[in-house]
Amino acid sequence: MAKPLLPDALWDRIRPLLPPPPKPKRPDRPGRKRLDDRRCLIGILFVLKTGIGWEDLPAEMGCGSGMTCWRRLEYWTRRGVWRRLHELLLAELEYAGRIDWSRASIDSASLRARGGGGDTGPSPVDRRKPGSKHFALVDADGTPLATRTTAANRNDVAQMATVDAVPPVRGKPGRPRRRPDEAYADRGFDSKANREAMRRRGITPRIARRGEPHGSGLGKVRWVVERTLSWLHNFGRLRVRKDRRAEMHQGLLDLAGSILCFRKLPEGQLC
Repeated sequence: MAKPLLPDALWDRIRPLLPPPPKPKRPDRPGRKRLDDRRCLIGILFVLKTGIGWEDLPAEMGCGSGMTCWRRLEYWTRRGVWRRLHELLLAELEYAGRIDWSRASIDSASLRARGGGGDTGPSPVDRRKPGSKHFALVDADGTPLATRTTAANRNDVAQMATVDAVPPVRGKPGRPRRRPDEAYADRGFDSKANREAMRRRGITPRIARRGEPHGSGLGKVRWVVERTLSWLHNFGRLRVRKDRRAEMHQGLLDLAGSILCFRKLPEGQLC
């Protein structure tokens, strides 16, 4: 049996977060009837998972045109829907005791950016063709706590501040939590400034050092972030970047990260 693109449990979480539709510029001429939000979201998820162009969205799906779905994605991204969805799902995972704050791992993965756009640059691993990098910070079980997009020629060492992108995670009594106990990273993040920055935040840095032989043992716990990046790049629209606007691509990355969080809930294991 095929898995649904948008399970009822996920839709029930997204629907209250959606903003009301924008008012028509001319109330006396409202235009065509607005397409149902759920149908548009199904179209967005189909494009995200398959990687097809917006103009190639099959009309047989009943999700409207690709441009209709793109406009709805742009509006929801601008209104912060995916950020709030991520916070909601993290709070549910925290309440269920499924976030392991004992350690977090950070890493990056490169991807080609067809047509360039914001947050792109010559890729050092792809013959200097336009590309981007996805950075992910995950907990000890691989749950994405924060994601961000940068140009492909940005050094990893400057992106350790991804830990500051973790939202305040509620779900348990007391102050919301945002910091893991330890942060693991490979040699690309090695610098004295990064270690000092982590200590100021109350995080013990576990960063492999340059110039030292392999065998630090950090890979035994850091592999979960590589797995999560692989899961993110299973979404065709994230494997090769086609969106020139940086905020649109980041919106799709945030949505994919939320889907991974949802899959860790009992209701989301069939998604």
